[in-house]
Amino acid sequence: MTATLNNEYPAANPIRSGWLRKSLCGAFLLAAALVTAVRPAAAENYRERFQPVRPAHYIAALADPDATSGNNAETWGYWPLDPGPRGVRLDKYPDLVAAGGVAPAKWQFDNSAWWLEEYGRIMEAPQFPLPPGEYLVTGGREVLSALIVHPADENGNQRWELEHSATMHDVTHLGCRAAIYTPASTDQMCSPENAPRDAFQVAAGEPMPPIPGCNKQDYAVLVVIGLPKDG
Repeated sequence: MTATLNNEYPAANPIRSGWLRKSLCGAFLLAAALVTAVRPAAAENYRERFQPVRPAHYIAALADPDATSGNNAETWGYWPLDPGPRGVRLDKYPDLVAAGGVAPAKWQFDNSAWWLEEYGRIMEAPQFPLPPGEYLVTGGREVLSALIVHPADENGNQRWELEHSATMHDVTHLGCRAAIYTPASTDQMCSPENAPRDAFQVAAGEPMPPIPGCNKQDYAVLVVIGLPKDG
């Protein structure tokens, strides 16, 4: 998961080419045709409200692909650092075990709930919950939108919404795959050792592979390319 930004938003249309430079989740993207506004009128508004994030941040989201708003954003996670390059390849899992579960990037592996990405790298867990606020997000295809995450209510529920009728699918980066694996039962081992090596690289938009002994929860990955200027 890697994304970089221009030094400033393009003056002509800050929602078109130039927000991202080269790659997202390992897939090279031409800077000439990256993202287009849901509504061109939103371009100046976004330039005034948001400052670029360099490098990009990432959100792990759970929502219906067609939804434009919803609940339960408290179940979403946040990676302020790109977890891909900080990950550990499956064939290096024995080294991770030998190191007491401490990855070279200094994060701690949790064998009761561990994350995997599309290239077969074990990742550090995102931060939970996603902090309330505004995030400028994209899937790196056509749409850029502001995601508003509200503070938790008295029941702990956090509502969320996307501006300009953008859907969750619109702002999901299909090439970025992420899932959390947990033991299917107390008498079964859920281990990266059992991951099918021939399942990787996972194709864009496809679910992460099942692993024997594990339950799996797939997450949509949103690329955060801007945060509020007053934040």
